[in-house]
Amino acid sequence: MQTTTRSRLTLVCILITILLDMTGLGIIVPVLPELLEQLTGGSVAEAAVIGGYLVFVYALMQFVFSPVLGNLSDRFGRRPVLLASLLGLTFDYLMMSIAPFVWYLFIGRFIAGIAGAAVATATAYMADITPPHKRTHRFGLIGAAFGLGFIIGPVIGGELGEFGPRVPFYAAAGLAFANFLFGLLVLPESLPRHNRRKFDIRRANPFGAIGALRQYPIVLWLLLVLFLFTLSAQAFPSVFNYFTIEVFNFSSSQIGRSLGAFGIGFAVCQALLVGPLVKRFGEMSVTVFGMLAAAAAFIGVSFNTDVIWLYGYIMLGALSGLAAPAINGVLSRQVPDNSQGELQGAVNAANSLATIIGPVAATQIFSYFTRNRVSADYFPGAPFIASAALVTLGVILFIFAALRYDLRRRPSIADRPHVPDIAPPGQIRVPPLDEESDDRDRHPPRR
Repeated sequence: MQTTTRSRLTLVCILITILLDMTGLGIIVPVLPELLEQLTGGSVAEAAVIGGYLVFVYALMQFVFSPVLGNLSDRFGRRPVLLASLLGLTFDYLMMSIAPFVWYLFIGRFIAGIAGAAVATATAYMADITPPHKRTHRFGLIGAAFGLGFIIGPVIGGELGEFGPRVPFYAAAGLAFANFLFGLLVLPESLPRHNRRKFDIRRANPFGAIGALRQYPIVLWLLLVLFLFTLSAQAFPSVFNYFTIEVFNFSSSQIGRSLGAFGIGFAVCQALLVGPLVKRFGEMSVTVFGMLAAAAAFIGVSFNTDVIWLYGYIMLGALSGLAAPAINGVLSRQVPDNSQGELQGAVNAANSLATIIGPVAATQIFSYFTRNRVSADYFPGAPFIASAALVTLGVILFIFAALRYDLRRRPSIADRPHVPDIAPPGQIRVPPLDEESDDRDRHPPRR
């Protein structure tokens, strides 16, 4: 009972860590266009281009450093890597809050990209404390924490933005530092010393991390699908705030509320729906449904000029949150327990590569189609049409992979290193959640 209670407390701790992290990130979204306009003196279209390059720098650093930090977490544990990344985010927000010039923002994003392993490390942490057959549902809880962070963050940021575009950055810095203190005081280490592996610099780079997974062909296919899905999704965080200003003349407060509405739907889908739907229909069906919902929402938003319908398409798009936990659940079952950090580093590298390309492409497309309102090619929704095409291609590739490989494969005992029930002296073991109940299921009491 005491072990189970400790495991569930650990789950709550890691979810709170992700929630606070995403709240801090969401706070700055509604006010970034206004801050960029102030620093450059340009238009919304010009601010969107610079915003795309800011995301590009952030994603490039994540792409380069995520596998390094993922491998470091497999060697030294999840906790120190997670804490270091939270300190880096604190410094990033402080840099952006005092920025007198645009290049200050780029320095902040550079640092944040290096420190941006919080999500990948947290996902590996979740895999450490969760039995393989329950990881899809637990990854859904991570997604729900994401969604809840995007409910709280943009709403707070939008309201604080009414006092000035820099105020939300101070709030984000405070949240990141509070998150660091929370992890320092409460969060235990999840990876036992006897289950760690040596750090290999050859595997600690984006292509090395992905190449190390060549022995699992289905992993490479699913990483490609995840890449296309993430690439398509970049249109929403990259140009939605600029799009709503251009089409609906939204204020920062209205942007925050609309993003908060998306966060509500996203959190509900991942916290309450993904587990039952996967159990009822399977991971393949849930993944396809979530991706098709994203495609339909992108098409709807691109041609929409009515605020009420905008919220309807936002709710439809929130169903896309069903796809990523299902894919991650399949991915996590294909590699040994002591490679979960490496896997999540590769996942984060694929996602980061998408966020290198996606925001720049989306903001450039948006800028091109909005420079002249009287032009025949004026079409603010163009980035969303491109996203719908990409996510449709992802669906096709996923179906192909499902027909070629057994996505329901569960690793055998031989696939995973043996984890003794008793940790070495001085090492506190954090067992997978519900481990005791699993043991009871395997060995029922004799009557």
